[in-house]
Amino acid sequence: MTQTRIYVPLTAAGVRRLAADRQIGSGSLRAFAVTGRVERADPTGDEEEWEYAALTESVEAATAARGSQERRVIAAADVDPTWVQEQGDTPASVQISSPVPLSRVVSFHVDESPGDEGMDDLLWYDATELEEVLRLL
Repeated sequence: MTQTRIYVPLTAAGVRRLAADRQIGSGSLRAFAVTGRVERADPTGDEEEWEYAALTESVEAATAARGSQERRVIAAADVDPTWVQEQGDTPASVQISSPVPLSRVVSFHVDESPGDEGMDDLLWYDATELEEVLRLL
């Protein structure tokens, strides 16, 4: 079964809701993914480069949504492609039509320190390390 990798920017409150509800969102959800627009923007790229572009857009959205001294958190999840619709003002922007169960989350990307700005400062956590991510917040 084919899956689509999505990147969902989460605030600290969003991570806490994920831990409590065991899902991201309750209906339609904005996320970022490799889309036709991403591929057309970099036609000589490969899947890894396109995934990085989608992650970068997600990090930019997380930067805009957080408080100045919060850590950015991105949840990476593999979802059914039928849940994903290209929509939004950036190449990787998508709408997810269903809540994303915690079981679909594969990893978290979290700032090393509160207020970090760059991509180089993101730490990787496995989905099983949700409690550690919560401790960082």
